[in-house]
Formats: sequence, structure tokens, C-alpha cells
Amino acid sequence: MKTMYTTYHLASAQDLTVDILEAIKANFKSKPIVITVEEEMDNTTYLNSTKANKKMLHDSIVQDENGEYIAVKL
Repeated sequence: MKTMYTTYHLASAQDLTVDILEAIKANFKSKPIVITVEEEMDNTTYLNSTKANKKMLHDSIVQDENGEYIAVKL
């Protein structure tokens, strides 16, 4: 069985509209659903959420303060 999911990212709870609810109803029709609401983590909090990420962020800040730049080719 294929599980279907959709994620909505809103700037604030004030952006929740009837249109979003109608879209959920249209997409999932009569299927049972679960709605979970959680506060979105900002980038800095996310980067500090693990020891490895926190160290990498700190090292990058120190490199920047020392004028050390790493060229990245995409």
C-alpha cells in the first residue's frame, strides 16, 4: 500500500486558510488521515541541534572570521 502525504509550510498559523483545508479534503477524499501540527525549526536551531552540526557551524564561523574561505564548485 502506498502512503500519501503532503507537507504545508506556513509563515504563521494566521496563514491557515479554508483553501488549505479544502485542498486536503480534495487530495485525500474519504481516506482516513492524521493531522499533526508542529512549530517549524529555524535554520540556526536546526544547525545547533546535534553536536556534529554545532561543531561544523562553529568551525565555519571561525573560518569566516579568519578570512578563510572554501571555494565550492557546484
